[in-house]
Amino acid sequence: MSDSEITGNREKVMSTHKCLEEGRTGLVVPIVDFNRCEGKDACVAVCPYNVFEVRKIDRSDYRELSFVGKIKSRVHGGMVAYTPHADQCRACGLCVKACPERAIKLVKV
Repeated sequence: MSDSEITGNREKVMSTHKCLEEGRTGLVVPIVDFNRCEGKDACVAVCPYNVFEVRKIDRSDYRELSFVGKIKSRVHGGMVAYTPHADQCRACGLCVKACPERAIKLVKV
């Protein structure tokens, strides 16, 4: 995705979300499906609010993965995206569009 596409998408998506217009955070949070996430860092690269970090999957989260999810996790070095700053999300949707595995959803709180 080019910089112009990202900028264009950001402007288009931002104009449609009320929480962005009012500058409020915490109304929507990104949820990462660890069965799909391959830790490729696209969400970290595009998020202007530093919501994401990619790191080794926690043992408790690994245990919850499906059989296929566990295999994918091992193939990709056990790396997944976490959202330590989910409360800073402004629902711009850039992470959803950038994720090649479609592992991120925005959910209203």
